[in-house]
Amino acid sequence: MDRNPSPPRRGLGAEAEAEDAGGDSIGATIYSKHWLFGVLGSLIQLINPEKAKTRANEEEEQVTELDEEMENEICKVWDMSMDEDVALFLYEFNAPDIFMGVLAKTKCPRLMEICVGILGNMACFQEICVSISNDKNIGQTLLHCMYDLDPPTLLEISRLLLTCLSQPQVANIWIARIRENPAVYESICFIMSSSTNVDLLVKVGEVVDKLFDLDEKLMVEWIRNGTAPMLDQSSGDSEEQAPLKIVPCVLEAAKQIRFDNPVGLDVYMHILQLLTTVDDGIQAIVQPPDAGRDTWNFLSDLACLDFCQPDDPPIMLQEQKTVLASIFSVLSAVYASQAEQEYVKMEKNLSLIGGLIRVLHNMEECEKRSVNLADCNTEEAEKSDKTEDFHLKVLKDVSCELLSNIFQKLTKENIIQALKEEHLSKETCSCAIKNLLPMYRSVVEGFFKVLCEADKDLADDLEKDFPSLKTQN
Repeated sequence: MDRNPSPPRRGLGAEAEAEDAGGDSIGATIYSKHWLFGVLGSLIQLINPEKAKTRANEEEEQVTELDEEMENEICKVWDMSMDEDVALFLYEFNAPDIFMGVLAKTKCPRLMEICVGILGNMACFQEICVSISNDKNIGQTLLHCMYDLDPPTLLEISRLLLTCLSQPQVANIWIARIRENPAVYESICFIMSSSTNVDLLVKVGEVVDKLFDLDEKLMVEWIRNGTAPMLDQSSGDSEEQAPLKIVPCVLEAAKQIRFDNPVGLDVYMHILQLLTTVDDGIQAIVQPPDAGRDTWNFLSDLACLDFCQPDDPPIMLQEQKTVLASIFSVLSAVYASQAEQEYVKMEKNLSLIGGLIRVLHNMEECEKRSVNLADCNTEEAEKSDKTEDFHLKVLKDVSCELLSNIFQKLTKENIIQALKEEHLSKETCSCAIKNLLPMYRSVVEGFFKVLCEADKDLADDLEKDFPSLKTQN
């Protein structure tokens, strides 16, 4: 992080020689054990209960602000903790217990952020991650800190959680722990629905995406959490509060980061896609009707206004393929279950047809590029080709599925309007038919029949390229 000073180096000359003689170096690094002991000792003093008892009330209030010199020293440890030797040394010195003591007693947000940040760096190493994850006290303390309102601290906790969830040996421990703490759901939903901190929203989204990807049962539980009224725990009575629902919260976070973080937007679109893999998730998206309308309108705008624009080079599709696949997948699920709703009527969504066909056209250009790469006959090109082919195939499948669903509902009036607004043309119709055949042949035949009524000349031109459709005229 930019604000963290560089870690301390050991002294030069005679002082350095003395330290070397005493084995002051931490592992293979040039960092000083003696200095690190001093910083950790200062941390212990900060949470010393005897010292706290003698402190005046006004002095206690000052603990919310960290001394500048102390902050610089601890930030150096934060920076150093990215080194495995330093992380292991901190672990052997029981630094996690010290950090837990700080989190339990301090009222200083900056100090909490730094301590969790150091612990997050340490958790990047498997041995320490397993040990931290198996410690119930650490687990409960960290999850309790999720209720904190300090964005930097929440960011570091989210980073630590994501690190642990990414370790197969301990992921289930954290999933079970999160399931046992329902307030984590409320905290995450609150962050997604109200925070303007882009970095925090992205990291929280990554945590949710990882949780849902790892455990479908937890995802269903969180979907259902928003359907029941919650009690006002602050007042202790049974007054009902408006529940925080996962879908509106995810949408609000996606809207917040829409123009600032393409990677984060991809994450939130994937969360929505995961929700559509279960019936409860689809119902949460489309019920009540305003939720479905909000989802459809937002995702349609993304597809038609943000991605794969007419003047974009086709190669840009390589950067957009995963987020577009998620967007089209969710739109397809909404359309399939809400085809009679006013907001999905095609007269209001003709631009979506043009966007889908443009994606399919640019995909063809990307596939040509993949063929050219394969001709290079290098191992790197082959690996790149396979990766690109996989993601492009997923995008093609979901694009064709959504386009076929839309084509089934097109009326003569829709097609006339789409031709007038240049969402359809001979070139785009040809591209659509080529990609939909042969899997969606009956859909193509139905579309061609309506096209004949809307524009006979265009239909006749297309027959030359697709003679098998002539019998449908």
